[in-house]
Amino acid sequence: MIDFETRLKHGLDQDDEAFLNDLEQSGLFAQIGPVFNGPLGGWTIYAVVMSLVMFGVGVWALIEMLNAETVRLTVLWFALMSSMLLSVGLIKIWFWLRMNHLALLKQLKLIELRLVRD
Repeated sequence: MIDFETRLKHGLDQDDEAFLNDLEQSGLFAQIGPVFNGPLGGWTIYAVVMSLVMFGVGVWALIEMLNAETVRLTVLWFALMSSMLLSVGLIKIWFWLRMNHLALLKQLKLIELRLVRD
């Protein structure tokens, strides 16, 4: 057991401390900020922008569906609206999973630091 503890102490460095300090807050809005940082920060920004665009297209498709003159056009606009709003929902699920991932990493790092400090 001593070998494991020494390897754990040497494995933790200042990056781990900085990671924990970055994730210090635990409120909902405080958890959103770190999602935009790190290696997936660019993808997160892209996903949020695409989510807004898809929501706009979905609202536009809803308006066009309500103004359609034929059943065929109504069905086509409904299909577009449904796919856009479903895409928005899926992007939001990915965003929440990313937040959950960072919260889990925070807890794991806290456990590692407690093992090292004891």
